[in-house]
Amino acid sequence: MNRYRLLHVTEFQYDGPVSESYNEVRLRPIDDDRQSCLSFRLDSIPHTRVTAHRDYFDNWVHQFNVIPEHSHLRVEAESVVMVHAAPLAPNDGLTLEAFDREQEALQDDYYDLLASTNYVPHLAELYPLSEEAAQNSDGTAAAFVRAASDLVHQRIRYEKGATHVHSSIQDSLALGAGVCQDFTHVLLALLRMRGFPARYVSGYLVPRPTAEPGASVEEVIGGQASHAWTEAYVPGCGWVSLDPTLGEQVSLRHVRLAYGRDYGDVAPVRGVYKGHSGQRLSVDVRVRPAVDGEGHEWLQETAAGPPKVEPASAPQQQPQQQ
Repeated sequence: MNRYRLLHVTEFQYDGPVSESYNEVRLRPIDDDRQSCLSFRLDSIPHTRVTAHRDYFDNWVHQFNVIPEHSHLRVEAESVVMVHAAPLAPNDGLTLEAFDREQEALQDDYYDLLASTNYVPHLAELYPLSEEAAQNSDGTAAAFVRAASDLVHQRIRYEKGATHVHSSIQDSLALGAGVCQDFTHVLLALLRMRGFPARYVSGYLVPRPTAEPGASVEEVIGGQASHAWTEAYVPGCGWVSLDPTLGEQVSLRHVRLAYGRDYGDVAPVRGVYKGHSGQRLSVDVRVRPAVDGEGHEWLQETAAGPPKVEPASAPQQQPQQQ
């Protein structure tokens, strides 16, 4: 298991005074059998009261409002997370033919994670990729999802700025390029069209030590440590995690923030405000092992749970792209 300290800072600088800013963030890491959030702190400047709840996908959502006029908004989330080694998923060799016979039950249980969305439309041009993934697999369902992830990694190159936060997979397929969000959305479409329930995972990628092979490539692909990948449900195996951007299995260096149908469900920071001013957005993400200079574990004494307690209209604050 690995323990990490995460610091995620988002700043909005407005060209003039704004007011009535309403915001929600999904920045508290998930707690489950794969990961434990040991501490979490959320602050904003201007300071305001924060409330929290769970959303439809069981992610933590924190909300806060800044009503008075202000020209700057800073949101700072700090957490300490322990990532556990995932148990080896059983593989009973379920064939694709046998998998197809389970489609009715999967539709009943996972409809939301099989349906198309604005970010993840079901496109006819993906059918040849699906057929190629089947040919590259050994005929089992588990092998298909891995082959599909490998194909997406091979066919799309990572290119920062090739797409924007609201791009569809049609854009990245046409360009043959994109960022982590695009790789994930393309794989989601490919899997869902074949009948596999699949979900978008928002999180962080802990960088490799600079001396390790692949570290320089990951520095480009990982961006500011914010990352996204895919999880597919395979009967008999459970949820299988896939990172099509890196072209490898999800590991102890992947820290999960939230699940959803696509990026629209898990944007780390989003909000609206009232005013005629434009805005500039900056994001800084820092991830490091939670130890001090002498190798001792570093923990903050904060609760892991949430606190108890158009110009004329409202322009959307742009969420960050991964």
